[in-house]
Parts: sequence; structure tokens; C-alpha cells
Amino acid sequence: MIRGISFEIPNKYGSYLAGILKPVDVAAYNWYVGGEEAYFIEDGELGRPLFPDEVIGMEGETLKQTIEKNEYYVIFANLKAFPRNKEIIDIQTFEDFIISECSLVILVVDCVYVTVYSKDPETIQRLYNNSLTMGFSEVNFITDENDFRTRLSVW
Repeated sequence: MIRGISFEIPNKYGSYLAGILKPVDVAAYNWYVGGEEAYFIEDGELGRPLFPDEVIGMEGETLKQTIEKNEYYVIFANLKAFPRNKEIIDIQTFEDFIISECSLVILVVDCVYVTVYSKDPETIQRLYNNSLTMGFSEVNFITDENDFRTRLSVW
């Protein structure tokens, strides 16, 4: 079974979360935002935190505006999408993800390593195609056989 995709993004600032999520209607969800480590770019330098705190239930439109209208540098990110009327929790394992209401998981580790999980095969394919179009490197499907993650966390 295909679980998601993995790929690498450039180690520089930009609007990479918006690029990664281009095939997804970000505004249609409420989001768990882990508040990991990412910064706005202000005057060409790292500025305020992009996500200063953990947010359980960030409105999708707010997240969309934040990631599309700004430049930022992502070191670690933990984003999880939930349908608007569902309980939002921090999913810890793939098994928990499968039985939860969570629709999508995006993890960024060490600035470049991105992992995206989805329960919907069509979404996975769109994200895969988008990653190739965006010019990201090392784009691969994650399957039951090659998924090395034991936790859906960046730490």
C-alpha cells in the first residue's frame, strides 16, 4: 500500500510549504501546527517564528495566507490537516493516522527532508506529480515496505 511520498526541497528560504501543498485545498481544513522551527524572512534574515506556538485548530485560510504570502525558512515543521468539523489531535504514529480523522500529514526535517502522508491515493499521486513539477529532488513513494518512520513527528 502506498502511504505517501518523500522528497527533498532546497536548503534555502522561500515559500516551500505553499509549493508542497499546491495540489491541496489548504483552506478546506483545520490544521494541527506543531510549532516546530521555522522563521519569517525579514530584511533578508531570519526573523520572527513562522509558527511561534503549537496550534490545535489553525483555520485553513489563515495557514494558506501565511504560507503563500510570505517568505520563510523551514528547519522543522509538523502540519496535520483535519476536516473542519472533526477533533484535532497530534497524531503520533501511522497506525493512529489511519484510524484518525486526520487527512494529511506534512513533516519537514533538517530543512530539506519532506515526508507527506495521505489516506487518499489520488491526493498522493497529485502531490507526487507536483513535487516533480516543482523540481524537488529524490521524489519517492512511501509504501508499507519502505516506510522507516516509527513516529509521525520531526523530533
